[in-house]
Amino acid sequence: MALEINSANFKEIMASDKPVVIDFWAEWCGPCRMVGPIVEELANDYADKAIVGKCDVDSNDEIAAQFSIRNIPTIIFVKGGQVVDKQVGATTKAALAEKLNKLL
Repeated sequence: MALEINSANFKEIMASDKPVVIDFWAEWCGPCRMVGPIVEELANDYADKAIVGKCDVDSNDEIAAQFSIRNIPTIIFVKGGQVVDKQVGATTKAALAEKLNKLL
């Protein structure tokens, strides 16, 4: 299951030595609801290899602002505390898995 990312756990997650995938989304966003199940599948598939989480932009606007999130869904890929890749808009599981595999 994808981890809920918020201000309480954000710093700890970003300090992880594993790759981090963050899906920035909102309840009212149609494309976000399409990507949500894919992110959940990635969280299960990569449970031991990466941290996969979701960040609700309405509840965590300070985190979204830190990454200059302007459109949702936006999925960022972090390694070593730095953003190394980004996907804006809905996409396929295969495309996201390919980006994540490059970080492993």
